[in-house]
Amino acid sequence: MNYKMQSAVEKIILNDAVFMNEVIEPTSVNFFYGKNGTGKSTVAKALKTNRNIQWQNGKYAADYDVLAYDTDFIDANFSNYDNLAGVFTVCKTNIEIQKKIDELNRQKQIKRENYLASKNLIDKIQQEKSAAVADYQNECWQQTSILRKIFSSVITGKRTKALFSEQILKSVPAEHDISELESVVNTVFGGDDKRYSRYQKARRVTYASFPGYDLMSRSIVSSSETIFSDFIRALNATDWVRHGYTHFTGRTNGKCPYCQQKLSENFEQEISDCFDSQYKEDIAAIVKFQNVYRSEMESVIRTLENNLYDSMPELDTEFYKAKLKMLRDAVTINLQRISSKIKEPATIASLEDTDSILLETGAVIDRFNAEIDRRNNIISDIKNKKNKCKNEIWEYFAFVLKDVVKKYRNRMAKAESDIAELDMQMKAIIIEARRINADISELSRQTVNTESAIDEINRIIRTSGFQGFRLHAKADAANTYEVIRPDGRIAEKLSDGERSFIAFLYFYYLVNGSSKKEELKEKIVIVDDPVSCMDRNAMFIVSSLIRKMTDICCNIRQKSYIRQMFILTHNADFYREITYNQDKYYNSISLYVINKTDNISKITLCVRQNQLIPSEQENYNPVRSAYDSLWDEYRELKSINTISGVIRRILEHYFIKTCGYKENDLYKIVLEDNREKFQDSGYNIASMMISCLNDNSSELNYIDDGTDIEQYRTVFRLIFEVMNHEQHYRMMMNK
Repeated sequence: MNYKMQSAVEKIILNDAVFMNEVIEPTSVNFFYGKNGTGKSTVAKALKTNRNIQWQNGKYAADYDVLAYDTDFIDANFSNYDNLAGVFTVCKTNIEIQKKIDELNRQKQIKRENYLASKNLIDKIQQEKSAAVADYQNECWQQTSILRKIFSSVITGKRTKALFSEQILKSVPAEHDISELESVVNTVFGGDDKRYSRYQKARRVTYASFPGYDLMSRSIVSSSETIFSDFIRALNATDWVRHGYTHFTGRTNGKCPYCQQKLSENFEQEISDCFDSQYKEDIAAIVKFQNVYRSEMESVIRTLENNLYDSMPELDTEFYKAKLKMLRDAVTINLQRISSKIKEPATIASLEDTDSILLETGAVIDRFNAEIDRRNNIISDIKNKKNKCKNEIWEYFAFVLKDVVKKYRNRMAKAESDIAELDMQMKAIIIEARRINADISELSRQTVNTESAIDEINRIIRTSGFQGFRLHAKADAANTYEVIRPDGRIAEKLSDGERSFIAFLYFYYLVNGSSKKEELKEKIVIVDDPVSCMDRNAMFIVSSLIRKMTDICCNIRQKSYIRQMFILTHNADFYREITYNQDKYYNSISLYVINKTDNISKITLCVRQNQLIPSEQENYNPVRSAYDSLWDEYRELKSINTISGVIRRILEHYFIKTCGYKENDLYKIVLEDNREKFQDSGYNIASMMISCLNDNSSELNYIDDGTDIEQYRTVFRLIFEVMNHEQHYRMMMNK
């Protein structure tokens, strides 16, 4: 009587979800088949969580290393690296660390974006500062266009917008008299350092004080009593006669100067007797007044005229000249009036006022002399005066532009304040970024070296004949890898099936040699639906690796470090692959089917009475196919005529329908790329086998030329070898 051997997990009691007090007593290797939704994951979860589990010999879950491959394992141990296409990380520890690093990198990226945002704001503010400078310079330049022309001689070296506006900022605003400044500038910077003489005032002349002036307002007549004087007075010709007498006395030669008649010898004496002594004295006094007045006024005018010789150019002498002309004209008139008085003493004469003109002229001279003195004082200390003048002019410029300067300083102060605040923020960001980098470095030191795992995965890929991809370490990132396509390109995106396949290969590595030597725990292996989304090639590799693990677990080939296995799947093809020819190990292997009825699931152990030994039981595979039957038939047939049809159907079912090859692909790989591996007769047999694919006939179109059945079998096996599917052939042949 044979029996089932119990292992580490002695009993599983399921009362969760769709199960009601379902009890399983597992062996070393346990295969579960059930459609999706029947409760496979519930079984796996119970094992992972150690819920309602009975352990053998007083053991506990902690005594074993429980390794479970499922979606949780894939998510925990396989992750894209830094969102890079085709770049990934394996190992739960590394992935957890990488998640922390990714979060830190995310934070660092935010910091970097904030830093760049602040820098961009500073750049904009710097542009605003440049605009403020340009606006300020333009306003300074425009508002002082006239003043700069006036004071052009002073602002040498500051005649550009930039230099001029810069000097304004250095100057203290102060209001000054622009006219005075202009005058000083003309003096100091006019290029003329000559000292000028002061204007001389004319001696004050008051002609009323001159002797004889009073006679001008009196009628001067003679008081002589002669017959001739009475006659002259009667004719009112006194002045006429006196004039002729004065003019012609001693020059007549006894004749009248007017009518040329002979005069008496005493005629001149008679005329002289017509004028008394007082009359003569008065006339003499007026003549003397005339001479004194002329001399004095000519001296005055000469003095005033001399002032105009070498006069300081800055003086406005037009008013002065006008007054001088008025004085000349008045003196001329007065001299004429005095002359008329002398001619006609009896007339009353008045003189033009010149005193007021002289007073006004004197006031002008006082003003002129003040300007001359100021200039001469400046000239005497010209170096200091120039500096003082420059300062005052720049002060005046600054005063005129004080509103412009204020607006500019406010704009610049606001900009500098904003920059200072942003600069502080950027410094804080840098400090934070350095802390983040330190944390990243520390986490990176905690990562697990997965190089050996990837090497093992590549070895499995290479030796299995899988050509979909290989893995390559990424040079610039430790423990990260790239998926390389057969053409050498880096895979930009992995399918779910490829992702699951790589994760399973890493799981296989963990099961088969990743443990530290000091860790002596036996392993409990749980595999929950591993081939979802995988292609046929990947599925067959996974199937092969699981069969290797089951062999180890059953201690068939070597000392077992896998104490117990649980494999669960809904994929019938995969189930057949992993369980093929496993049912013969009744004691150590159990096959289960999970069925669900009315929302209640039942787990059935697939055992039956042994057909050869009725007293014993045997396992049976609940999942078989017509394809399995073809191989069963192939192994038993002895005739070429009958085996040829089976060969055609196997090749067609496996390579065309299952693996997706086209007939042309098979033809090229087998008959063109690998022709040298077939002998002549073998090549012909292989050609006929492939040519008959998709042919509706049941047999190969073959003419027997003495070829035996073993040649057929040899060529049939060789086709699987050159297609890199020898493993499948060996599995189906139970080798």
